[in-house]
Amino acid sequence: MDEKLKKALDFSNLKKTLTARREHIREKLESRLIYGHAGGIFNIDHTLITFVQMLIDQGRKTQVPVIDSNKNPILIPDLEKFRDEIFDRYFQALGEYFTEYEKIKSSRTVEKLVEYE
Repeated sequence: MDEKLKKALDFSNLKKTLTARREHIREKLESRLIYGHAGGIFNIDHTLITFVQMLIDQGRKTQVPVIDSNKNPILIPDLEKFRDEIFDRYFQALGEYFTEYEKIKSSRTVEKLVEYE
């Protein structure tokens, strides 16, 4: 096989594998940010974190109804505890995502990308 063609094919395989790995770790992050609490399902994101903190800042800390990801009203008994739990889950998941992202970012071969799975 022509050397230029081989290099082009290798590069194409690397890009394809890199894209697939990035998508895989994004999906893992999203799944780690799904949080069940008080019978509701919440997707932890900046909006939820900010909203919960705003409620706490306004003095609403106990027995607070919040709309979950399925548009259901969920009564949160202790909003400060809920905030602490979503903060912890968010930063733990983000830390794992960052670590995995850095590993694949520095990979220059398909073999190295695949070994991180």
